[in-house]
Amino acid sequence: MNRRLPAVPVHEAAEASPTLARLTQLARESGERFKAIEPSIPASLRASIRPGPIEGTSWCLLVEGSAAAAKLRQILPILQSQLNSRGWEVTSIRLKLESPRK
Repeated sequence: MNRRLPAVPVHEAAEASPTLARLTQLARESGERFKAIEPSIPASLRASIRPGPIEGTSWCLLVEGSAAAAKLRQILPILQSQLNSRGWEVTSIRLKLESPRK
């Protein structure tokens, strides 16, 4: 006999599990960090960059293409300084190249 458990909304499941709750919190914080630095990123690059994972005091940005990553590398110190001035302890920002979205 197959028993089906009642469906649970994702946000409720995330709140009920400490691990999922932590991942949800980190994803939310990564998005908040990105919103904080977005105005400092040249408009032509914004569509190529997405917030990535937070690992301790290191944060990762997901970048489409090496040309965008090269341009972004030039302003990383500015972005890191902005994040630190807003209360986030960020000692490094890593860039991870991704293939273009289709």
